[in-house]
Amino acid sequence: MRRRIISLTVLAALVATVLFALPLGVAVMQYYRDDTTSDLERAADAAALAVAHELNAGLPPVVPPLEGDEAEGAVGVYAPDGRLLAGQGPAVGGSIERQAAKATEDVVTGRQDGEVVLAVPVVNGTRTIGVVRAALPVSDLYLRVGLTWLAMAALAVVAIGASWLMARRATSRLVRPLEELAAAAERLGDGDFTARAPRAGIAEIDQVGEALDATATRIGETLERERAFSAEASHQLRTPLTGLRLQLEAALETPESDPYAAIRAGIASADRLERTIEDLLALGRERRAPRAELALDVLLDEVRQAGDALLAPHGRKLRIVRDDPPPARAAAAAVRQVLGVLLDNAVTHGRGTVTVLARDAGDALAIDVADEGPDLGETDPFASAPSGHGIGLRLARSLAEAEGGRLRLSLPAPPTFTLLLPASSPP
Repeated sequence: MRRRIISLTVLAALVATVLFALPLGVAVMQYYRDDTTSDLERAADAAALAVAHELNAGLPPVVPPLEGDEAEGAVGVYAPDGRLLAGQGPAVGGSIERQAAKATEDVVTGRQDGEVVLAVPVVNGTRTIGVVRAALPVSDLYLRVGLTWLAMAALAVVAIGASWLMARRATSRLVRPLEELAAAAERLGDGDFTARAPRAGIAEIDQVGEALDATATRIGETLERERAFSAEASHQLRTPLTGLRLQLEAALETPESDPYAAIRAGIASADRLERTIEDLLALGRERRAPRAELALDVLLDEVRQAGDALLAPHGRKLRIVRDDPPPARAAAAAVRQVLGVLLDNAVTHGRGTVTVLARDAGDALAIDVADEGPDLGETDPFASAPSGHGIGLRLARSLAEAEGGRLRLSLPAPPTFTLLLPASSPP
């Protein structure tokens, strides 16, 4: 790409230089021709004025020395019959001198014997008394034109060289950010979502870099959310699996008990597991289900079933209390998962009876989940512990916030977690 841009730039400069130099070269040639003719005419006129008196008196003419630009020329004075009387020139005048002697024209110009010749008649009344001839070698004219053309060619070479240097600099400035952009895109393709494209100061390239950075950020955030969701979802599935395992183990340890009751309990746990999977899949999608009136009684009954399955094998009890709870609008799947996390946390880290209290908290529905476990003190239960126990609580808090609510540790002793959901406006 670098070579192509430089080649195109130099070619464009070369074409422009040639198109400009051709008419300029012709103009230079014409200019020097006109300038030479003007110099010869001035020299001839000056000599004609100087020798007119001698020719009219029949005296030998004396050609004055030439000065300035005319000094390079040769001036001669001829008789009407073509003889050289004074000055420089051939002994016998040629066709140009004879034409001037006829006085048909004021100035006669042309080329003769390798010279640019100009002749003017010297007249007295109606009679031609002489001819003044001024000449300059054609080689001198060509030398002046050639030197000018050579200078023009040198300037053209300098211009093309400057174009080449500027093209190299501009190409480096243009190609380097593109190469860095390609490297950033390659790193992004290899899975490095921290790759960022440097800014080049070129609006179009920077716009592409900003778009690539935004894409990398979005992909990285999406992947991070997917990884976090996978970890949290796998943690969340442990609660119904644990309940099902405990029920089956209890049935095996008491073979004299009714097996059909264990099977029915296992089927109920499998149903809760299936509902949990469906809830997690629904909550993992970007488009969530619209919030509806929360069926609190149904939800608490499901919590009772899940809590009994988890606590009974450990000899612990679940107590559910309704203290005039207000209606609320929220996604049942999200609330179910939050309460499932709190219940699992109480089973795993708590002690004694687990109490679930649904109450009125002013403009909110409050659901407290408490147990008789040890004082949490200054511990942050929402932080990820090395064992990963905080993963579920962080998921529960994010689900509560997504529904416009809050989840917090309201009391460290006894450990009490409170879910707050905005109450529905009264009809």
